[in-house]
Amino acid sequence: MNTQVLFYIIITILTLQFIIETYLEYLNAKHYKDAIPNELNDVYDSEAYQKSQEYKQTNYNFGVLTSAFSFVLTLSFLLFGGFEWIDALARNLSDNPIVIALTFFGIIMIGSDILTTPFSYYATFVIEEKYGFNKSTKKLFILDKVKGWLMTALLGGTILTLILWFFEWAGTNFWMYAWLLVTGFTLIMNLFYSRLIVPLFNKQTPLEEGTLKSKIEHYAATVGFELRNIFIIDGSKRSTKANAYFSGFGKQKRVTLYDTLVNDLSEDEVVAVLAHEVGHYKRNHIVFNLVASIILTGFTLFILSLFINTPEVSLVIGVQQASFHAALIGFGILYSPISEITGLMMNFMSRKFEYEADDYAKFTFAASPLISSLKKLSKNSLSNLTPHPAYVFMHYSHPTLLERIKNLKA
Repeated sequence: MNTQVLFYIIITILTLQFIIETYLEYLNAKHYKDAIPNELNDVYDSEAYQKSQEYKQTNYNFGVLTSAFSFVLTLSFLLFGGFEWIDALARNLSDNPIVIALTFFGIIMIGSDILTTPFSYYATFVIEEKYGFNKSTKKLFILDKVKGWLMTALLGGTILTLILWFFEWAGTNFWMYAWLLVTGFTLIMNLFYSRLIVPLFNKQTPLEEGTLKSKIEHYAATVGFELRNIFIIDGSKRSTKANAYFSGFGKQKRVTLYDTLVNDLSEDEVVAVLAHEVGHYKRNHIVFNLVASIILTGFTLFILSLFINTPEVSLVIGVQQASFHAALIGFGILYSPISEITGLMMNFMSRKFEYEADDYAKFTFAASPLISSLKKLSKNSLSNLTPHPAYVFMHYSHPTLLERIKNLKA
């Protein structure tokens, strides 16, 4: 297949993805004003409901703008030689293929982030601020950006360097060594993410002695769940939105509760949320997701190895000289339809797992505090209670609030 045909395929893929995504967003927006189901009538009062409508519409309008900007920027790079310009700049700085690749991706990463920073700034300090969610400061916003760049450069740069070295050493068999590397990195992140990465951005403190901790420990004991690590994270320094998550496994497992969650919910509701998280662990969802991620990574790397030495995959993005780093860009776009399919499969499984975790919480603790907590969290984040089914199918990793409540009441 020649470069021109591949180029038209890439343009078609990008255009179809943009059109489909824009249409899905439009369909979802058309459902914003649907009547709220009877089961959810107590989530919003009239004032909060009006506020949620305005918030969703504002985010929709802003999302159309940002996705259009991203689409036009990507097309411009392909049509007007943006990748060739960056490639030539990187080659002027060094003859070493690894240094060239690191420079190439470094320029793209930093340049892209600089171009999109005004959008993230507006989203944080205008939209989120207007609707009462933002608690971040401009200083914290900048520090997060800098820390993100440094972490990406350190971790991403190290992994990319090793993968490039594997390619130089093993040729097309590089994918096996790269797979082992990424698998090791994934396992380490799953085990130690809360210890290594989270402290760079947030403060974590052990849950203090008191009735909440006693209730949590009592629940954990009744279900045979050894829980030594319960932490509160200062999520309120960035946003009023609440969350909770489970990380690690074995002796490294821990539950992290946002301080906003603890402040917004009653103690029984917090325990119900934690019971849901324990359900994920007990039903082996964490192991499944980890294994699935590793398998998908190996599959992707294997497919990449079949095309990495095909010059057309590099040249299709407009560079004059074929290379590993250019082929990664071309392959990434060509592979994206397969990524969409695997993403749909993972979302389907994730929604199924959410039902199972809800059921676990219902049968080992109670349904009513979990239902009330879900309603409170939805109200506090101005969630969309009437999403379009097609949008849910394509994007939601969780069932809708209505579906979860119906399941919990069944």
